[in-house]
Formats: sequence, C-alpha cells, structure tokens
Amino acid sequence: MQTPFTSRRSFLASAGATGVALAAAGLPMPAIAQGLAPTQTMRGGSNNYRPGAPLVDRLGSGFWVRGRVRRAGDGALLQNVRIQIWAATTLGGEREPANHGSVMTDSEGRFALEMEQIVPNFGQPHAHLAYDDADFQTVFLRPVMPSPSDTSLATEFVLAPA
Repeated sequence: MQTPFTSRRSFLASAGATGVALAAAGLPMPAIAQGLAPTQTMRGGSNNYRPGAPLVDRLGSGFWVRGRVRRAGDGALLQNVRIQIWAATTLGGEREPANHGSVMTDSEGRFALEMEQIVPNFGQPHAHLAYDDADFQTVFLRPVMPSPSDTSLATEFVLAPA
C-alpha cells in the first residue's frame, strides 16, 4: 500500500494546490481558527513600576516608544487603554521620575511616547511597559533593543479579560 503523502513537503504542496483550486473555482475555503493568544508578562518587566504614573505628552525628545493594544481572542483594537512606559535614559535610571509616564491608546489601539534616548541598563538597552487596570489581566513587558543607538522601539499588547 502506498502512502498518499511521502513527506511533509509533498503534503504542504498538495494542501496549497487544493486551496488554490478551491479559490479558483469560487468554492468556499475551509475555516481557519481565529484565536489571538494573550501577551505573556516578561520576566523583569515590573522592575521599578509605579502604580498610577501620571499621563504625559512626552518625556523628552529623540526616542519613540510605539505600540498597539488588542483584545485576546478576536484581536479587536482597544481604545482608551492606559499604558505606562519607563526606562533608563540620558536623564538617569529607571527610578528617575522624569523617565516614567503613562499614555492612552487612540481609536485604533495605538500609543506613542517620545522620550530621551534609552541607554543600556544592566548591559542591555531596554524599556519597560505595563498594562495594569481592572478590565484585563496585568501585563509587564521588557523589550530589549538590538542596539543602544536605536531611536525607537515598537511592541504590542494582546490583553486577556480579567
């Protein structure tokens, strides 16, 4: 008895060809699962967190932290969500009040904060971001930048209901 698929590669090629044939014939495609997993808290992300950090327009200039916030499961964009951002910058360490602030997401779930240049702390240039409110589960992020000369950082929160 011969197996219809002799390798993973031939299986994937056959599956792809079937999908193309169905689409070309105008037939419905098989359903694809639509689940977006929640973001997991990163180790070390909550270091120097300050509950209720004030809303700010900016914390300096030259470096941008940007991101987007979505709801787990359906991926809906979340507006009016408070995100706290802090980092070691040219103004001082993570505990420096001038390096802490919160921003709100816009109607498309986006947030952005301009701040002073992030500098290496414990050997790594990184920022801290947090979501900590009653509607969704708390998430702390600690994204590390590839280079201390980077002038921006982007991340995404996918929040699970509390």
